[in-house]
Amino acid sequence: MMTDTGYNEINKEIEPIISIRGLYKSFGDLHVLRGVNLDVFKGENLVVMGRSGTGKSVLIKILTGLLSPDAGEINVFGKRVNALNKKELNALRLRIGFSFQHSALYDSMNIRQNIEFPLVMNVKNITKKEIDIRVEEVLDAVGLKDKINQMPSDLSGGQRKRIGIARTLILKPEIMFYDEPTSGLDPITSEEINNLINSVQKQYNTSSIIITHDLTCAKATSQRVAMLFDGKFLNVGTFEEVFQLNDERVKGFYNYNFIH
Repeated sequence: MMTDTGYNEINKEIEPIISIRGLYKSFGDLHVLRGVNLDVFKGENLVVMGRSGTGKSVLIKILTGLLSPDAGEINVFGKRVNALNKKELNALRLRIGFSFQHSALYDSMNIRQNIEFPLVMNVKNITKKEIDIRVEEVLDAVGLKDKINQMPSDLSGGQRKRIGIARTLILKPEIMFYDEPTSGLDPITSEEINNLINSVQKQYNTSSIIITHDLTCAKATSQRVAMLFDGKFLNVGTFEEVFQLNDERVKGFYNYNFIH
């Protein structure tokens, strides 16, 4: 049975790593989030779906303290995000990894330099040997050790996505946020990225929020799916639970992906 937070009897016994209650956010007369409730549990991949402009990216920005909510309580790692000072927010963000839609690699740096950059900037007194070990480890995790000295421009779109994920993993995040991870990729490469998301979850025991319009990605990577409509989560449950519902808004989303 589903609720707006997606609880089941087992999850009631577990402390969520992310907890959102009564979240509201507006921009002038545009009411984006209207009383959102959601839990994400340790080691879980949760997919957030919804039409463009429904507030998916706004939700992520609030979770990381980049935007302030108008009302509601947002807890990450048991800390109330909107009550943290700048130093505490920076410490929180170091425990969170972001995989951006367009990879956000530095074109002037080769792959090694791109990946080691967050480590050099955020970890004091780390040796070159330690950096090299960590770089090779994450490149191995995404299957691209042979690209270490190449430039981003030499890589395919799927390879750039993988390198972007590797750069995120270098700081060993406990939470991962993926923004449209399969956007613009062909079906075979999309499947490789879906498999990589699942591999990262298992290898690093991450808790993830995956924002996607791609139902194939959602089905392949999610333990649960949260459908965002009109500023609230319409349904939260397994992929099968959400898309078996006789709701025209959900059916339309499904038909667009799998029938057209």
